[in-house]
Formats: sequence, C-alpha cells, structure tokens
Amino acid sequence: MTTTATAPEGRRPLIPFRLEFEKRVEDVPRWLPAATSLGAVVVAFIISGVILSIIGADPLRVFRFFYQATFGSWATLSDTLVKATPLIMIGLGCAMAFRMRLWNIGAEGQFYMGAFFASLVVLLPIIPPESPKIVAIGAMAIMGMIGGAVYGFIPGFLKARFNVNEIITTLMLNYVAVLWNNFWIFDRWSDAGFQMTPMFERTYWLPRLADLAREYPVFSGITLHLGVVFGLLAAVFIWWVMERSRWGYEIKLIGDNPQAARYAGINIARNVILLLMFSGALAGLAGMSEISGVVHRLQERISPGYGFTGIIVAWLAKLNPFAVIVVSVLFGALIVAGREIQPSGLAQLIQGITLFMVISSDVLIRYRVRLVRRS
Repeated sequence: MTTTATAPEGRRPLIPFRLEFEKRVEDVPRWLPAATSLGAVVVAFIISGVILSIIGADPLRVFRFFYQATFGSWATLSDTLVKATPLIMIGLGCAMAFRMRLWNIGAEGQFYMGAFFASLVVLLPIIPPESPKIVAIGAMAIMGMIGGAVYGFIPGFLKARFNVNEIITTLMLNYVAVLWNNFWIFDRWSDAGFQMTPMFERTYWLPRLADLAREYPVFSGITLHLGVVFGLLAAVFIWWVMERSRWGYEIKLIGDNPQAARYAGINIARNVILLLMFSGALAGLAGMSEISGVVHRLQERISPGYGFTGIIVAWLAKLNPFAVIVVSVLFGALIVAGREIQPSGLAQLIQGITLFMVISSDVLIRYRVRLVRRS
C-alpha cells in the first residue's frame, strides 16, 4: 500500500516537482555503470570543495596542490603508481570474488601473509643471495601467492563445507595475520630490537626505473618498480578469465543464480574455495611486491590499509578489471596526497565522500529516476 501526501486545497506545494523511482526491467546499458561512477566522483569532489570552503580553506588551491603532489612531475607520478600497484592486485582479487557474491573482507590479512611467505625466501633462506635475481624474485612471487592462497583457503573451506559466513571469517583473520607478522618481527627476526627484519640483499629487490639512472639520468628518483607490471598483467588475465573462459562463466552464473548453477551441474563448493584462494593469491602477490619493491624488509605496518582500500577500489570500478586500474591510480593519489596535505585527514575525507557517492550512484543503475511535476 502506498500513500501520497497532498497539499491542502488552494495551497500550491512548496516544491513543484517530485522524484519517481521505477525499477529497471531491461538490461542496463553498458555505458551506464562507468558514467554513474565518473559522475559520482565529480560530485564527490564538488562536495569536498564545499566542505573545504566551509572550514575556511581554498578548494582550488587544495586541489591544485593535490594535483602537483601526485601527478605534477615524473617523480610524483611514480610515487602515485607505486601506491596504486598493490591496490590494483587487491582490487582485482576482490572484484572476482564479489562477482560470485563472495564477500572477501580479508585482503589485508592475505596481503600480510603474502609478505610473510615471500620473506621466507630471504630469511630462511630458501634462495641464497648469490642466486640470479630472476630466480630470487620468481621464488618470492610464488611464495607470496601461496601465502595469500593458503590464507584464502581457510574461509573458503569453512564457507563451502560448513556454510560459515565468509565476511566474519575473513575479517577476523585480518587481525590474526597482522599479529602473526608482528610476532616474528618483534622477536625472532628483529633487527637489533627494532620492529623490522634486517634489510634484504639487493638480489631480492624488484627492479626499479631508478636502477637505470646511471645510464639514463631521466630515471633518477623514479621509484616505480616491476610490481606494476604484475598488476597490469593480472588485469588482462582476469578480463580473459571472466569474459572468455568457462571458469568465468561459472563464476558469473553462480553469482547471478546459484540455483540455476546447481541444476547445470556446476560444483559451487569447489568454486567457492578456488575463488577465495585465487583472490587471496593476488593479495599475497601485492604483499610480495610491497616488501620487495618498496620497503625491502618485513616490518610492522607495511600496509596503510591497502586491503580495505582495495575493497573500495573493486566497488568503485563496478568489478571491471580495467576500471580497477584507473580507480587504483586515483586512490594511490589520495594516499600520496595524504602525506602532503594538512590537516592530514583531508585525503581520507575526500576518499570517504567518494565512496559514499559511488555506492549511492547504484540507485541510478537499479532504477530509472524521473522528475515529475506535482499535480
């Protein structure tokens, strides 16, 4: 039953128009999700500008400084892409899981476990430092993916075997991974009592553009490393999986209609486990790229919240693997700007408003919105 508020007879309504929401029954146009996300980001920056004006700041000056601090030179662009690199891999893994309506909230823990497993190659050591760099880096990448996959297997198995809510298990496992990491760096592998391991030998460092500075001075100070290539290749691979492979078809069918998938003979339990392991493996690879390409050691707080931000990235990208790259660069810029802009909470403010607006923009995808004149 619906009710309609009418103005008293003889009095005109205060607002002569009203909004009507009509649920879409036809297929959503392919361009609409991208258009709504882009519009939501623009609106978010406008709202942020209004808030900045209210608190006495100059929005244009803030946004100009934001641009200069993140995209204004090759060096700052490099820093932005370095911060975007783990977000690309984590966002891709989350996007795949979300497409099957598996809510993997544990990317932060999988990131830490990937970093831990990759560090085993150095700290045990599995591969000695005199080995070729390609062997050491390859071993670290494989171990990082194994660590994330193992950590994704736990909630996947519990979901498939006992129908345990994956939101709770993945979320709780985040704290376990961080504390597990802290145990080793505070005690067994501590460097002279500090909360970090000794610096890795250069054999275990991902190649950076700055390494070419002697031959090509233009690369001086450019910190971009090989991890970004991992992320770009992963995006292409995931696009192929989702659009061209049988497994991608099964993932989408299970996400859209589990009952139909079951009638079609698809093993849902197996796909739940495999997908959470794959999602975890990508987060683990992100952890490996961070310790091998940026900090060059295992330490406390190696992540400024990449795992949780990657979840936001997947949603803002509407689960599109190539859009994940673009959104990751935007949030990488927000992370870099957060170090430069004062007060430091401004970047988080813009990030939060952007998330709210993009989630709200889903209304435009699910419903037709009409402006109707009141009678």
